[in-house]
Amino acid sequence: PKIIEQFVKKHPTVRLGLRQGNPTQICEFVESGHADIAIGTETTHAFPNLVMLPCFELNRSVIARRGHPLLKAKKLTLEEIAKYPIITYDPAYSGRWKVMEAFKKAGIEPNVIFGAVDADVSKTYVELGLGIAILTTVAFDPTHDRGLSARDASHLFEPSTTYITLRANTYLRRFAYDFIRSVAPGLEPEVVKAALRSPKSKS
Repeated sequence: PKIIEQFVKKHPTVRLGLRQGNPTQICEFVESGHADIAIGTETTHAFPNLVMLPCFELNRSVIARRGHPLLKAKKLTLEEIAKYPIITYDPAYSGRWKVMEAFKKAGIEPNVIFGAVDADVSKTYVELGLGIAILTTVAFDPTHDRGLSARDASHLFEPSTTYITLRANTYLRRFAYDFIRSVAPGLEPEVVKAALRSPKSKS
């Protein structure tokens, strides 16, 4: 939200429209021309006409109601987590695959009761006492999620990489480069232009 707020102030004449979807859907929006830029994690499908530029990694945390026994456990392990009903992302999200893969490698069958398409939905179910959630750490906001607490689980689950996705060989206006650089400061215009021309950058 802060990036969008700054962008709108800097470019008041640019019409900014936001659409939500899972990683595959947002890439389809870009591929079809219904969106210029997608920001999301890994997809389940290949998109040869798109360029995916890695921005940053997202680690995971366990989110639970305050006072939950898991928050007080001496050591956070997969075995401890599996004792409770789990709410995580929908199967279309890489977060779900990576969470399930960690349990599979450990030979543990978790009790996943719900796959949400939105972190706020997951947290709502946690607040209702239906289970714990395994979400990206940035999804937890201590200011707004006052009835919840988070515990770092980056040692248990692989991070997901967030990408900015664009159509290959596309022309971007200066404000688009400004937006990309705001999301990922390392993606300077020269870097993005080179990637758009290079077939090696295609997913």
